[in-house]
Amino acid sequence: MKLRLLAVCTGLAMAAGVAQAQTQTKQDIGIYLTPMAARISNSTPDSSVFAFLGPNATSAFFEGFGVGVYDDLLHASRFDVGLDARANLLRGGGAQMNSFLVGARVAFKPVSLPFKPYFAVNGGVGGTKAAHNPLYVSKPQYGAQVGIDYPLGRLVDFRVVEVGYSSVQTVSSGTVNSGTPLPPSSGMITFATGIVFRLPSK
Repeated sequence: MKLRLLAVCTGLAMAAGVAQAQTQTKQDIGIYLTPMAARISNSTPDSSVFAFLGPNATSAFFEGFGVGVYDDLLHASRFDVGLDARANLLRGGGAQMNSFLVGARVAFKPVSLPFKPYFAVNGGVGGTKAAHNPLYVSKPQYGAQVGIDYPLGRLVDFRVVEVGYSSVQTVSSGTVNSGTPLPPSSGMITFATGIVFRLPSK
C-alpha cells in the first residue's frame, strides 16, 4: 500500500513538473516560409538592355518566395520585441531580384483574439538583374512589413497575410553608365502568406 501511495505521489509530482515546464516554455524563435507576389514600380522608364522592369516600362509584377527567422528577445505582457532576418527571391519577365534584410520586429499579444499582429522595419542589400543582360547590381535596400499570424498548434502558425513596402536602386542604364543620371529608387509592394515554425526555448 505504501509503495502504491509513493508511486502515485511520485507520478503526480512528475506530472506537475512537466506541466510547469511546458507553461514556462516560450517559443522565442520562429522560422517562416512565405510565397510572395510583388509590384515593383519606377517613375523613370528605361529603354536600354539594362531596363529592369522591361523596355520603357514603369511597373511590373514579380513572384517568388521568402524565407526568414525571428527571435523575440524582450517580452512584455502585451508585446514582444526582437530581431528579424529574411531573404526574398523574386522573378518577373525574366528579371531577377534578391534581397537580404535584417531589422527589428514587434509582435503584439491581444488578450481576447488568437491572432498575433506584428510589424518589422529592416534594411540590407537588394540585388537586381535585367531580363536581357547578365549584369547583377547590388544596392542598399530598406523596408517595412506588417502582418498577422494565426496559431495552428503549439509550434506552428499560419501567416495569414503580410504586406510590405521597400525601396531599392535597381539595375538600369543610370546605375551602369557613369555618364547617365541615376533614376529614382524603385518602390516595391509585397504580399505574402505562409507557415511559421516556432522553436521552443526555456
